[in-house]
Amino acid sequence: MTGSTALFSGLTPASHRAVGRREFLDAMACLPAPVTVVTAVSGGGRPRGTTVSAVTSLSLDPPMLAIALDGQSSLLRAISSSGRFAVNVLSTGQVQVARAFASKRADRFAGVRWHESAGLPRLDGVVGWLVASLDATIPGGDHRIVIGSVEEAVGLDGPPLIYAGRRYATHTPLDVVGDPGSTDL
Repeated sequence: MTGSTALFSGLTPASHRAVGRREFLDAMACLPAPVTVVTAVSGGGRPRGTTVSAVTSLSLDPPMLAIALDGQSSLLRAISSSGRFAVNVLSTGQVQVARAFASKRADRFAGVRWHESAGLPRLDGVVGWLVASLDATIPGGDHRIVIGSVEEAVGLDGPPLIYAGRRYATHTPLDVVGDPGSTDL
């Protein structure tokens, strides 16, 4: 873990701001993002979680993913101490869950149905579930990029929740002539 972090420790952001904050936010609002809740367990055994849209696959062989978390978050501290985390991919019926975990309230799990799976909090009703072990964290401005090796992955039927244009939504498949409908990337 420390070797990968050291590799990137010399990277610093540009000394000037190339684009304004508003322009950056407006452009990023055009980019649809998954709505997930990343969970872990703190050193005291308390469940932690937050809504995260910065989630991506990183590698197929071996299976790896990357998430971005606020550098000051208690979830980041829980992941760093436990070495494991889960990504709960929310379904379209879970907007209130997304909002609950995006809030600043102390107990984000209050009123949310969940259970323990693989030693981590798994939210009920999700369309996807991934468990990862921590490989590295890399600085990225005010966030940390968390890289994990996937230990368990489950994809279920159902439309995922996405966030685009500053609104919750879901995708709609397009009928494209000649598209075989392949799920291979």
